[in-house]
Amino acid sequence: MTKTVFEIMDARYIFLSKTISSLKKKKDLYPEGSINIRPNVSGFSYYLYKDKSFKYLSKKDTVLIKQLIQKDLISQAIKTSQKEAAVLQKFISEYPIEVVEDLYEHLPESRKKYASPLFLNNEEYAQYWLSIPFTPKPIGEDVPDFYTQKGEHVRSKSEVIIGDRLYAKGIPYKYECPLKVEKDIIHPDFTILRLSDRKILYHEHCGKMGDKSYVEDMVSRVNQYGKAGIYCGDKLYFSFESSDHPLDISWLDDFIEKNFR
Repeated sequence: MTKTVFEIMDARYIFLSKTISSLKKKKDLYPEGSINIRPNVSGFSYYLYKDKSFKYLSKKDTVLIKQLIQKDLISQAIKTSQKEAAVLQKFISEYPIEVVEDLYEHLPESRKKYASPLFLNNEEYAQYWLSIPFTPKPIGEDVPDFYTQKGEHVRSKSEVIIGDRLYAKGIPYKYECPLKVEKDIIHPDFTILRLSDRKILYHEHCGKMGDKSYVEDMVSRVNQYGKAGIYCGDKLYFSFESSDHPLDISWLDDFIEKNFR
């Protein structure tokens, strides 16, 4: 489930409150006074301002200069954090308890049984997306019988692993769903619905990186994606393996968690 605006702002406010408290404690550890910096012909002159008077600081006072400048930075950080926290505090106090997405769920039963939801939650949206029919790329009879837990006939053991990992983690996907690129139709290995932002992503598993002609085909495929405005790291993701370097399952799990949640 994605975080609500209120939850994000509340978490930020808590973070700032802790930050302010921590910075104030750090500031107390620094020497008294503040730094005053004035330009001169050779660069800058540094002065300690304390008890309404200025004291020139020479090179032998470098440690004190560093401490006073750091103390000043901490002071600025405290003021900046306090300003943001004040805005967030006002936002949190005025944010409505009920938001439009919750209206249907909060209806009394007498109304709810006759009303229809205005919005789909993530689970409902995923079911709707998965229910949209498509015709996958045909798989020839020469391809071994590799099947995912969802019952899909895929082209390799690694694709079984990827499909099953996505399925186990509750990440909606479609195998070799057609994608129109200008006048051409391509079939990404996995078309993925990232529920956190409901963004459609594409995952290509490059399983024959030791095959030169296969690599050349993948370069052409990447160029095709580019023509459709689909770029690596934005909507397009890759995993790789060769005969000497099989798919790393622990890496795959981290990859899925980082990119497809």
